[in-house]
Amino acid sequence: MVNVECGRRRGAGTLGAWALMLAVLGAGCDPGSGAPAPGEDLATQRQAALSYNALSFNGLSFNGLSFNGLSFNGLSFNGLSTASFAQWFSADPALAEQVMRYVVRCAVPQGQTRSYTDAQTNTVHTWPGLLGLAPGWANGAPPTLAEQQMVSACLAAHANRFGVSVPISVLGRNGQGAPIPTTAEELATFTRPESCFFGNVFQGQGLYAGSQNPPLTAAQSTTRACAVVDGSGHPRMTCAPLAYVGSCSAVCTREGTSLAFTSCTVGGVTFQPLTTRVRDADLAACGDGICQVTESCGASNTYDACAADCGACP
Repeated sequence: MVNVECGRRRGAGTLGAWALMLAVLGAGCDPGSGAPAPGEDLATQRQAALSYNALSFNGLSFNGLSFNGLSFNGLSFNGLSTASFAQWFSADPALAEQVMRYVVRCAVPQGQTRSYTDAQTNTVHTWPGLLGLAPGWANGAPPTLAEQQMVSACLAAHANRFGVSVPISVLGRNGQGAPIPTTAEELATFTRPESCFFGNVFQGQGLYAGSQNPPLTAAQSTTRACAVVDGSGHPRMTCAPLAYVGSCSAVCTREGTSLAFTSCTVGGVTFQPLTTRVRDADLAACGDGICQVTESCGASNTYDACAADCGACP
């Protein structure tokens, strides 16, 4: 993702019900806009920043990806109007606002919004679309299996254990098979392969992440720690309900020499994934003079005992 400040460095018509089990989602940055380069296969969509068109910033905080009970029965251009949605939203308005921000950002195309008026407070919540991974659903049709999988993968890719935002480059196809646009500039900037994300929270089939990045050194760390491995071959933290499945190449397939994976299979179920890339500049390194949220005090030069940046422990 692009290094931007986001608090810190680092369809119309009624829809069929979507049973959605989601996490507590934290704040993200607003998207930018721009025109993708033509002819890119399995390309990337980005969150806003720099000069990129639609880079998407991760920033969903992990509190469980289990904010249960959401059922989409009334999503239209006029908003979410069913009693079941109102009941779900009122259970935790702050959390529901964050969840919906990312659901709409992932599912609905840029230029469209979805709105909901909270009858208890008379507050109008409006959420802009960005990635458009569920175009049929956004246009009022029941969500297809592929659209459910793509929105699930998108939510997982945007989650961040530390609740901070960094830009990511997201590669894949939307729920109708169209490539997510990218540019040569984006791929040249986001050079570090990171992870693959897939699953289907709408069908209760879980969320999964694999790694494809070069392993972190002992001095390096990242807020994207749920699917980034170090020399041990494992992530440095667990992020339930996101399950780590090992190397992406072990469970996923590519289309020719594409940078993106086209399908991933776990437990006999095949999912359509999203593939992510990041910038090397967004990795923290002990010795850079800043005690990052991923670093700790100590008497060494490793990320978890970084004397140079965080000092000695009291």
